Amino acid sequence: MAQKGDQLDQETFSCSICLEVLKDPVTIPCGHSYCMNCINNYWDEGEKKLPSCPQCRKTFIPRPALVRSTVFAALLEQMKKTGPQAAPADHWYAGPEDVACDFCSGRKLKAIKSCLFCLASYCENHLQPHHDVAPFKKHKLVDPSKNLQDNICPRHDEVMKMFCRTDQKCICYLCSVDEHKGHDTVSAAAERTERQREMEVSRQQIQQEIQDREKDVKLLQQEVEAINQSADKTVEHSEEIFTELISLLQKRSSDVKQQIRSQQETEVRRVRELEEKLQQEITDLKRRDAEMKQLSDTEDHNQFLHNYPSLSPLSESTHSSSISIRPLRYFEDVTAAVSEVRGQLQDIPRDTWTNISLTITDVDVLLPQPEPKSRAGFLKYSCEITLDPNTVNTQLLLSEENRKVTFMDQDQSYSSHPYRFTEYLQVLSRESLAGRHYWEVEKKAGAGVAVSYKDISRSGEESIFGFNDKSWSIHCSSDSCGFFYNSILTSISGPQSSRIGVYLDHRAGVLSFYSVSGTMTLLHRVQTTFTQPLHAGVRVCNTSGHSAEFCKLK
Repeated sequence: MAQKGDQLDQETFSCSICLEVLKDPVTIPCGHSYCMNCINNYWDEGEKKLPSCPQCRKTFIPRPALVRSTVFAALLEQMKKTGPQAAPADHWYAGPEDVACDFCSGRKLKAIKSCLFCLASYCENHLQPHHDVAPFKKHKLVDPSKNLQDNICPRHDEVMKMFCRTDQKCICYLCSVDEHKGHDTVSAAAERTERQREMEVSRQQIQQEIQDREKDVKLLQQEVEAINQSADKTVEHSEEIFTELISLLQKRSSDVKQQIRSQQETEVRRVRELEEKLQQEITDLKRRDAEMKQLSDTEDHNQFLHNYPSLSPLSESTHSSSISIRPLRYFEDVTAAVSEVRGQLQDIPRDTWTNISLTITDVDVLLPQPEPKSRAGFLKYSCEITLDPNTVNTQLLLSEENRKVTFMDQDQSYSSHPYRFTEYLQVLSRESLAGRHYWEVEKKAGAGVAVSYKDISRSGEESIFGFNDKSWSIHCSSDSCGFFYNSILTSISGPQSSRIGVYLDHRAGVLSFYSVSGTMTLLHRVQTTFTQPLHAGVRVCNTSGHSAEFCKLK
């Protein structure tokens, strides 16, 4: 409280010109007090102008006669005896890193505001007219800035309040009718608003990516827990089984445990590495967001526009949009493999033991694999598809080395086979597909492109691609496109093309259909869990000449 009182005394008995304790105090007609020498010098320096108060700007005609204020002098004398500090505390003065008041003489105080109209910075005392005088109240005050002169046009010495979109620079009004005449110009405030809107969109994208990655990190942490639980459970079961085999299998039990732990460590390490990468991306995105927020909070339009281009554009993330964790049995297959040899107490075959070891090392946690972004990327996974003559409907003609089917008015001479589609114009590939694959189908007119399990029905409506839970199909005609699964239609809007690209990541449960022309456009993506190997398939319309061909991509 004493410190606050000292500060009040200093403010009350200080001259707003020299900022020192009043010497020979005088009070002018408006009521403000100054050192006699300070106010005389102030008026002498501005002798061509009417005498005015440095604080309230009130003018006086004629120049007032100054008389020493005896009351103030007596109070000042009393203040000296009671010992208050005559000068402001050191922390009030401007240091090298601070913005100094432009109106302080001698040692300058820190500025608390800068005026974008006056292009000057003010301490608390010298800022008072901006609060008290009506014309000054309309000025734009911002946080103290050292860069006010950057707002002055170097050519016309005018404040730059406009922005030239053609040349992407701040200009003054004279520039807009001079060298920038005919250019697309707007006010700096309007351009700031537009750029601010763009930056808010970018921040929203960053914040969404942060949320996505935090969600992915949580899934990875759950995956680690599941791996550990499965591994622990498998170790427990394996030990129980090997205990029954007594001494003959004790060594085998130890080996299994060691391999499980080794694979467990390997898989956990892989997940941890991805988690660390995601955490680093989150940190980078948060830093990027903080930089944008700091610029967004800048009140000076010109400074905002000056610094805005330095923000690097958002780079496209190489990380997949989300982590997809499919249910895995992890090490449970090891238990099954050990159970197979439980009864073989004598002379365990070497190949049976090898099978247990291979089952352990086959445990593989599904970590995200980004889907390719370009056709060249997809072509790395291209595979050659040939059609199975034992599945083709009899009204479809196979050609081009069994890569093409064409509708024919008459039945073709195929031998009888239980795998043949008997009612609908369909065919499956000879190859079964697991892992990552990409292929393209060139279709003439309407045709359905599908993938299916091999055990799909071969007759009845349940045999139609997309009308059961064993197949996924996309069908595009000249005016419409739709995706079918389990008899549910999902309408698709997108560019129509005669070529359809299909991308399959069997282990990740990803199936994507693309329209392929000059560029690749995603039509529909499926995220599920595949329980069997898949086969490529096509369905052709019953119109003469309609066909579908699996393209050679290599």
